[in-house]
Amino acid sequence: MTENREWTVEELLEMAEQKHFRELKKILAEMNEVDVAAFIEELSSEKTVVVFRTLPKEQATDVFAYLPIEKQEHIINSITDSELQYIIEDLFADDAVDMLEELPAMVVKRVLKNVTPATRDLINQFLNYPENSAGSIMTAEYIGLKKNMTVQQAFAYIRKNGVDKETIYTCYVTDNKRKLEGVVTVKDLLMNSYETLIDDIMDDHVIKVVTTEDQETVAETFHKYDLLSLPVVDHENRLVGIVTVDDAVDVMQQEATEDIEIMAAMRPSEKPYLKESVFNLAKNRIVWLMVLMFSSMITGGILARYEAAFATIPLLVTFIPMLTGTGGNAGSQSSALIIRGLTTGEVEPGDILKVIWKEIRVGMIVGAILGLVNFLRLVITYPGNTMICLTVVLSLFFTVIMAKTIGCVLPIIAHKCKVDPAIMAAPLISTIVDSCSMILYFQIACQLLNF
Repeated sequence: MTENREWTVEELLEMAEQKHFRELKKILAEMNEVDVAAFIEELSSEKTVVVFRTLPKEQATDVFAYLPIEKQEHIINSITDSELQYIIEDLFADDAVDMLEELPAMVVKRVLKNVTPATRDLINQFLNYPENSAGSIMTAEYIGLKKNMTVQQAFAYIRKNGVDKETIYTCYVTDNKRKLEGVVTVKDLLMNSYETLIDDIMDDHVIKVVTTEDQETVAETFHKYDLLSLPVVDHENRLVGIVTVDDAVDVMQQEATEDIEIMAAMRPSEKPYLKESVFNLAKNRIVWLMVLMFSSMITGGILARYEAAFATIPLLVTFIPMLTGTGGNAGSQSSALIIRGLTTGEVEPGDILKVIWKEIRVGMIVGAILGLVNFLRLVITYPGNTMICLTVVLSLFFTVIMAKTIGCVLPIIAHKCKVDPAIMAAPLISTIVDSCSMILYFQIACQLLNF
């Protein structure tokens, strides 16, 4: 066998198919657990457990944590109680909780039956936290020090207890009642003498979150302060766990995906696209499509109201798609920027007047340029219809300003009302702007063309 080479998934699958499990075991033992999990994910059901059992015990738990829930459930149903107990006991608490939240009740019952009382109590404690809260994504595997320890004692404690901890770089200082008093990094310990007390080098201005805070707040805190881990305390400031950066990244990805789906007028889905059923995909989309369809009827009602204008000057109808399309696009641009700003904290609800004034000015510049280009085009295309050309250009100018204003205001209002600003995205903004631009267009036409 060639050593130190990279094996493709296809080559590994071929080995599994030919039942070369001894050779496969040696290869997998040298691979990263993420890559091993990706390989096992491609295996058939009957080969999954066989290959999983070839892994060394320590590696098996790490690989198990990266497997999709369907594979985890299949493995749990196929291994012995003793094998199951080893895996669950060795898993980090947050990984075990994430898995149990997705598994069927009967499987969860078997898992909890085969763990120690201490682990069962810890898992049940995590499961009782609100969904998508800081408590639900934290882990209890952290290094806790005392401020009367010396640096030497701290290193001895870390060496003894750090093996099974999620991170040892950042250590948290607590009193005898587990109240959080400070934070100290391994770098701080290395840069000071063994005799130095933790109390003298710890930072007592600790950035932290409460167990019940939303996971999105946790992700924003990581992003704002560039943290590697974040302590989670209860309402009495007792340290109950930490959130590590890998979990924060997962939350960021989850929240970003959810926002994208909402902005596309869909209900967020818990499963990956290819694993979601056609029925659920349709169910997630139909509600908003129905809302938008009925909303669009308002535009139809406005057109019916100005039917006399069409009869008098049929040419007016030809400019409607351009006006509504440009207005919708202008509004979507503003809403996308403001939604992003609200998400990252760059824009606050209190900034609404500043935002409106800025978007009005942007709308005036953009509207003037678009209007000028259109006026030249219309004068050349429709000679002798100067007033109609002027009607279209003025409508376009004011439509862009109006669309920019609506696009920036609605997400801020939604945020203020504790509604996800992503709801006020392209589809809904376009529908609202369409109706408003039609009213604006025909009102200007009535004034300038006298009908």
